[in-house]
Amino acid sequence: MMSTQILAFIALAVFVGTFIQGATGMGFALIVAPVLGILKPELLPAGLLLLMLPLNAYVAWREWQALDRHGVTWITAGRTAGTFGGLAVLVALPASALNILIGLTTILAAVATLILPSFSPKKSAFLSTGVFTGITETATGIGGPPLALVYQHMPAATLRSSVALCFLLGEIISLVVLAISGRIDVTTFTSLVWVLPPLVIGLVASHFVYRKINARYLRIAVLAFAIVSGLFILVYH
Repeated sequence: MMSTQILAFIALAVFVGTFIQGATGMGFALIVAPVLGILKPELLPAGLLLLMLPLNAYVAWREWQALDRHGVTWITAGRTAGTFGGLAVLVALPASALNILIGLTTILAAVATLILPSFSPKKSAFLSTGVFTGITETATGIGGPPLALVYQHMPAATLRSSVALCFLLGEIISLVVLAISGRIDVTTFTSLVWVLPPLVIGLVASHFVYRKINARYLRIAVLAFAIVSGLFILVYH
């Protein structure tokens, strides 16, 4: 059972992450994973993946008409293969080393998302993005920045819906593999019940602003926060 203070911090992170990802298409894992890594590392990665299921199901449904089905298909194919690489990382690394990986992955992914030049993605780009996302999301719960990179110059609705569906399908794959390998504890589910209300509130709040928000500046703020959070977890792991 989580203490009230820890629960409050995690609930706040879940609300902020849900609101930002619902509005911009990314940000949840970058915000919530470092917080869980510091306060409740046993909830990673399964707890983070479970929380993202309703979030991404809603975002994918909300803008279904803008979905890039071609890209999602190839990303999911790569994501399936990458899942087993992520599982190998989980098996090989102790909890302290996993925290270091979470911190480094958060920082490197955020920096890459900020500085890499634009490009028009081809099949190979979608496939390699899926493989990399499969590894990092299964191992750490963080997989958004590579997806944001590949979709960053497409219309906002296409980015949000396509990234959400990629997340949703990938999370289901990762959770099935983690469950089969015995990496999911039943207590994870009971711990997460307490943070479902802020997740729902974040989704409702994002619904009223996702068409109006300046996604570019908010995205930069999310990534800056991610870099600071990653540095923090590296220092205090």
